Amino acid sequence: MRHKIAHIVRSLLLTSLLCVLMPACSKSPGEVPRPAPAVYYWRTVMRLDSTERDFLRQHGIKKMYVRYFDVVVKNGVLMPNATLHFSEPMPEGLEIVPTVFIMNNCLEADTTQLAQLLVDRLVQMSETNHVQGVKEVQVDFDWTVRNREAYYALLERMRTLLTARGLGLSATIRLHQLAMPAPPVDYGALMMYNTGNARDYTCENPILDYRDVEPYLKHLADYDLPLCAAYPDFSWHLHFRQQQFQGTLYDVNLNDSTLFYRTAPGKYLVIGSSDLPSGGSDDALSAHIRAGDEVLLRQVPASVIVKVHDELSRLRPEINRQVIIYDLDSKNINNYQNSDYEKIYHP
Repeated sequence: MRHKIAHIVRSLLLTSLLCVLMPACSKSPGEVPRPAPAVYYWRTVMRLDSTERDFLRQHGIKKMYVRYFDVVVKNGVLMPNATLHFSEPMPEGLEIVPTVFIMNNCLEADTTQLAQLLVDRLVQMSETNHVQGVKEVQVDFDWTVRNREAYYALLERMRTLLTARGLGLSATIRLHQLAMPAPPVDYGALMMYNTGNARDYTCENPILDYRDVEPYLKHLADYDLPLCAAYPDFSWHLHFRQQQFQGTLYDVNLNDSTLFYRTAPGKYLVIGSSDLPSGGSDDALSAHIRAGDEVLLRQVPASVIVKVHDELSRLRPEINRQVIIYDLDSKNINNYQNSDYEKIYHP
């Protein structure tokens, strides 16, 4: 009998030792629910053109994260801004994830009722505009160590309210946040863009550069939250005056020889004067450019996106089971070939 007990004890000790040594025995953060090829939609009017519809069809997109509104502070009061206008129904056959973007200074205001207001408004907008089959909502907020506790408390309250409605909750995750405890959500969308400093005249790849990404990858494998990855398809037209950042320009025709002269790849000298759209493709804001200014075109080579994608898969194999492209806009879609998107969506 003593020999049998000793054998059992040895077996238990051996099993425990193997679980310490083998990664397979460690706690798994799980996977993103309902993983599918996905896109972000980040405009203020819901209207798709033929290029955007073709993109959804060609790449088998099954999920669309749609920004419903931003939250801003005006006179110390939290309020919605840039609310999405539904000029046409959501495309059929897609899971729609209502998404809200919260400005950085919002958590400095009174957030006592914010969770309830957010959940009510997201649900009401979906119901009013006949958005079918919503299963979750997503929050986009760039939290820091200073406001992390307040933000996580907000997410906890939202999660409780959403669970009562049978809905899930996800959040965007930026690279610097991988070093902090994970937020109280079902999963995170790791943003693989805006990794550099767009205001730095000498920064050649502010949208995505592997050298900017690499220092954070040591946290990826052990991050205790299911993750998917979001990659960029957009480019930036950055306006500089005497190498000082002035802003981002939209709907710029760099081939207009009356305004621009190409001095180097991705670098254009302003030779005329004009007011150009600034602040977003759906906004009425404008920026004044004048002779002597420069416009720098910043776009990530497809090879860089693929390299980052493959490295993430190596470190965390399940992360690319759902890929999100930011964002669905024909101006951005045409920055890459269909074959490039297939390498990202379906490697």
